[in-house]
Amino acid sequence: MFFTDDRIHFFRPLVGKYREQTLECLRQLYGQLYSAMADYRRTLNRVQVIEIFQEAITRTPVLEGEEGESGVLVKSERERASWILNQLLEYGWLERLVDAATLQSSYAFTRVGRLFTQPMVETAGGHFRTRHRNTRNTRNALQSFLDKGEVYDLLDAFEYSERIVSDFSDVIAELDERTRDLVHDVEVQRASDEFFDFMEKRFTPDLAIRLTTDSVEKYRDQIQGLITTARRKRNEFKADAERELRKVAPELLSDTQPSLYLMILDGIEGRMHSASDIMLPALRHALNGFTRRADIIIRQLSYAGASHQHQLLERCQALAGLSEKALDQRLQKVGEALVGLQLGFVDPGALKLRAERPLRRVDSRAEAQGEMDPAARRTLFVEQALERAFAVNNRALRDYVVAALSRGHRIDSRHLPVGNAKELLLSAHAIEIGAASDRSSEYRFRITPQAGACATDYFTKTDLFTIELVEHTDHVD
Repeated sequence: MFFTDDRIHFFRPLVGKYREQTLECLRQLYGQLYSAMADYRRTLNRVQVIEIFQEAITRTPVLEGEEGESGVLVKSERERASWILNQLLEYGWLERLVDAATLQSSYAFTRVGRLFTQPMVETAGGHFRTRHRNTRNTRNALQSFLDKGEVYDLLDAFEYSERIVSDFSDVIAELDERTRDLVHDVEVQRASDEFFDFMEKRFTPDLAIRLTTDSVEKYRDQIQGLITTARRKRNEFKADAERELRKVAPELLSDTQPSLYLMILDGIEGRMHSASDIMLPALRHALNGFTRRADIIIRQLSYAGASHQHQLLERCQALAGLSEKALDQRLQKVGEALVGLQLGFVDPGALKLRAERPLRRVDSRAEAQGEMDPAARRTLFVEQALERAFAVNNRALRDYVVAALSRGHRIDSRHLPVGNAKELLLSAHAIEIGAASDRSSEYRFRITPQAGACATDYFTKTDLFTIELVEHTDHVD
């Protein structure tokens, strides 16, 4: 069963208003791990994965949720990227790997997650595949098997023959979809652009070769001859190939076909017949229907657009057929309608050519932040610890002085209590209490400096002053 263990709700991340952003995150991560831009010498940690997701979320819209949908409201893009990462980990798309030596975590696709993400990446386009070479690859793999006797070449031929039929189905479905899209195009320019774009980027490099150079009809007889030669091989050769195939691909063996060797040859032969007798005519029919529909639609839109462009000529021809009296009446009505129209010439002196302003170029590429070495992390930790240790706020200072004045209304700076390092730091900042004395509408602190300086148990030399708590109505210097 597929929906077991951590794959019970495998497709849940692709449901909801964030489904398009989740899909784009999967595509971007797949490109970082398995495409040409992938760096296989390093792994991705959580920070790097979130940055990749955040970049994908920035350029992907949020879809409207369905009625009754209880979607999760995530405020910032970084929080949403973290939420999507947790969803993909929970439902079996991604997995977290821990290095036993360094105890550092890295993130990668699960086997099933990678298999399901690959067709999504190919659907988005930009993925190059030589689909039109599958027929030649089948022939070359069979020839290599007969020459070298390696069963892997026979399995490759079996796989290539399957791709021939599946690629035909994909192209036919694509042609049907493009034909339906032409019906919705109501502009002649858009319809013609779509048609010529298909002919340039799809027909010429792929379909034209599939119908001529790599036509299944061209290589059908050659492949059939290679299959016949493989069936006529010596019994020792076929027995060795059968034993190797049972070791390499035992899952292909069925109860109805006891020989795996003959089953693969029959499968290749049947697929070639299906491709040449069924799929190739269907492809030609779909291509003919697409081109005919494109021609009809472009002609109709051209005629419709041309009719609007020749309205002035038709009006002039209609006026030419009227009598002189009727023509004067028509022109008189037009003249009355144009009474408020004023014509004039533009003053050449008012025309000024302004210099073209250069476009401002903004570099919006995201740069990956490098990892900090242990020495830099240690320095950063020490700086943060010192900032927290020597931080003094007004509230703590006020509470300290109020506690010192709990037995009276005046205290000397030499007699401020020091029981720990925090109180020592507060006693050094005690003079700042005068700046915070305006917060109360009833009492104030009055700081009175004393002459001279003295040494204490903690300071070699310090100024002396007196802190006094007075009422707001008293005179304060």
